[in-house]
Amino acid sequence: MQGNMRTPIRKAGKFLQIKQDPLLSTEKISELNNELVRLKNAVPKQAEEVSRLADLGDFSENAGYQFAKGKLRGMNQRIFELEKQLNHAEEIKPMKDFSKIMVGHTVTLLTNDKEIVYKILGSEESSPHNGVISHSSPIGYALIGRKVGDIVKVSLPKGEVEYKILKIE
Repeated sequence: MQGNMRTPIRKAGKFLQIKQDPLLSTEKISELNNELVRLKNAVPKQAEEVSRLADLGDFSENAGYQFAKGKLRGMNQRIFELEKQLNHAEEIKPMKDFSKIMVGHTVTLLTNDKEIVYKILGSEESSPHNGVISHSSPIGYALIGRKVGDIVKVSLPKGEVEYKILKIE
């Protein structure tokens, strides 16, 4: 019965090598560095715990050992990911030239008689509900290079939206 075979469902990024956006704010780089230091300091203690639990005997029935070993493996994986991300990071240095919108700038927009303020950063820090959008998002992409007074039309899932640029900081 070959007709019933299923293709495995894979999450994007988990098995595929999707290139991460290297643009990070100074604050995000500092946050990632702090996490890396914290994890590197915690690894020896976790390795000691794995060793202690290994001495208790049979690995197959030692749930504490299995859990501790999994946690150590997870910590080492996160350290690897952080080091890779930080090695490829490009720090966003906000330009003092506010004549046109660039990554790192904060913009005030007018849409439907409502003012909205967005900070434009890399996709790693994107959080639209907190006023941070990615330079590669539909709105961010449309705003890059524009000036105060420009009107930008963006196609979004809910339809076309028009934004007037009021201020660049």
